[in-house]
Order: sequence, then structure tokens, then C-alpha cells
Amino acid sequence: MDPQPVLTTDRLILRPFRMEDAPDVQRLAGAEELAKTTLSIPHPYEDGMAEDWIAVQAERYEAQKEVHFAITLKDGGTLIGDIRLVRITPGHHAELGFWVGLPYWGHGYCTEAGRVVLRYAFETLGLRRVHGAHLSNNPASGRVLEKLGMKLEGVMRQHAQKWDKHYDIHLYGILRDEYVK
Repeated sequence: MDPQPVLTTDRLILRPFRMEDAPDVQRLAGAEELAKTTLSIPHPYEDGMAEDWIAVQAERYEAQKEVHFAITLKDGGTLIGDIRLVRITPGHHAELGFWVGLPYWGHGYCTEAGRVVLRYAFETLGLRRVHGAHLSNNPASGRVLEKLGMKLEGVMRQHAQKWDKHYDIHLYGILRDEYVK
């Protein structure tokens, strides 16, 4: 398999994570405000968790199961978040997920990164469908998915539990022939 590509946009470089990113991952993902809007990010984000998470990414990429991109600012290279395709079924579908650290919320970075990752999914990986989901307490992620052209496909009511609270999960999807470059 080819090495994981580096994707670029006007403002961003999306590259593989490196072990030296671990302190920034822990700091950004460790914010309680971020963790409460996702199922997969724990809080507190303890020492060693970021290193463990980064350590498995190359193997999962090689197995064609996942691809994680460190979202970095083109100007200066600052790490601001993660965008990924997970549960990849080659030639068929994958799930898009993302997070951006609090200082970078509201600047359109997820949408910008999402557009180039969708292009990668459809044009390079040859996927037919990409789907994404968000917790009901995170409508901003739903707006990102809509801006990417995804359509709301359903709601799984009180399907997710985080910190003793139950949340609906809103499901979105886009097909290759619906994707607009």
C-alpha cells in the first residue's frame, strides 16, 4: 500500500499524525467542552492516551481500516484537530469523523478539511458512500456535515450515553454521485 497521502487546502495541511503531536493532541482533545460532544474522546485525557492513539494509526491505515489526518494550519503548521475515515469497507463505504480544538472552533476548518477528505474518499479510495453522525448536543457538527453535502438520514433516539446522559444520534450520508467537487 502507498504511504498515507498529505492533503492540502487553501488554509490547511492534512498529514499523518506523528508521535511528537501527542502533547498537542492531549491538550486539545483533553478539553472537557470537546469531550462532552463526542463519544470517542475520554475526559480526563490522561498521559499516554495520545501516544497510544497515534501508535496504532499507521497499522490501521495499512490494513485499509482507517485513515486519520492531523489537521494543521498551513501558516505555521500548528496542529488544530483530527479528521478521519473509519470503518472503511474498501470500494464501498466509510464513516467520516472529526474534532477541532476549542481555540479553532467557528473558523470553518472542519468544513474545509471535510471537503478534501471527501474528495480523497470518492476519487482516491473509490468509495460509493460516506456517512457521519453527531450527538444531539453537538449541532455544530451537523452543520458541518450538511455543508459537506450530506443528507440527514435518520435519528437514533437516546442511542448514546455519555457521562450518565442519553443523547440522540443524528445520521448523515452522501453518495459518490451526490458529491460536488
